[in-house]
Amino acid sequence: MAAVNEENGMAMHTVGETSGSSLARQKLESLLNKSMRIRMTDGRTLVGLFLCTDRDCNVILGSAQEFLKSTDSFSQGEPRVLGLAMIPGHHVVSIEVEADSLLGSRGI
Repeated sequence: MAAVNEENGMAMHTVGETSGSSLARQKLESLLNKSMRIRMTDGRTLVGLFLCTDRDCNVILGSAQEFLKSTDSFSQGEPRVLGLAMIPGHHVVSIEVEADSLLGSRGI
C-alpha cells in the first residue's frame, strides 16, 4: 500500500507508488521541449516546443508558429511567428508530437 504523508502542505509519496497520476506526470515530463503540432477549433495549427500545461489542459508552446487553415488543400502558406503562445484547453482539437522530435531525444 502506498501511503501519503503531508508535511508543510506538501504531499510526500512512498517509494513503491505507481499511481495513474504519477505515470501520466512522467509521460508529460518526457514530452517537455518536444516539438508539437496543435490543431485548434478555428482551423489554425500551431507548431512549437511544449513547455507546460495545467489542469484545464491549457498548453504553453515556445518558438511557436501559426499556420492558417488554407482554402487550397495543396498550399500551406507562410507561417506567422508567434514566439511564446498559450492555447486555451477548450480550443484544442488534437495534439501531435513531431516524430523527428521524439527520435532526436533517444539519440538515434
